[in-house]
Amino acid sequence: MSASLVERLRRLDACCVSDALDALAMNGAVTGIPRRSGAGTVAGRAVTVTLAAGPAPAGTPKVHLGARAIEAGDADSVIVVSHPGNDAGGWGGVLTQAARCAGIQGVIVDGPLRDMDEANGLDFPIFARATTVRTARARVHEVATNAPIQVASVAIAPGDYVIADGSGAVFIPAAEAERVIATAERIAAKERLMVEALKAGKPVSQVLGADYEDMLEAMQ
Repeated sequence: MSASLVERLRRLDACCVSDALDALAMNGAVTGIPRRSGAGTVAGRAVTVTLAAGPAPAGTPKVHLGARAIEAGDADSVIVVSHPGNDAGGWGGVLTQAARCAGIQGVIVDGPLRDMDEANGLDFPIFARATTVRTARARVHEVATNAPIQVASVAIAPGDYVIADGSGAVFIPAAEAERVIATAERIAAKERLMVEALKAGKPVSQVLGADYEDMLEAMQ
């Protein structure tokens, strides 16, 4: 079932999914995390990483941030990094190489990213709030992998569904995925009919009239 839902989600775009959440009175859309590398739509299930400011406490095993997430992920995974917001890379070039080798779909960093040109050279999709040249060493450390996180006002649990494209990122609670994706599919189908009507010569004022304005309410 989850694989089928991921496949269906990949056929949508982030705006349709955001509209579906609006129609269902749910929260999940995040703005301000633009695509920094790669292209196209990324969709899958969240593998989460929690970072905190400063060096790792003494005695903490020396494992590079993000490494456990890559090993926990698969070809249906999108890694989502909760970053404390200071000027340090929450993701970098060697991690990008490793994620690509592991088949990870993409990465979303709620904070700065570094080695962006390397990621672009690999055509690997990464979304981040900012870019930096500063290393994570002694500036941020990993607290947890696959624990609940929050990005902006959205709570995200490991295994939740995520879609991201040039417009932004949207997160869907796993328990609501079928309902949200089905609603988004209906919205997308209606929009395709509108485009066909425009191509057939129907005036835009009619195509984007009351039916469109009331569409989300009708989906509830």
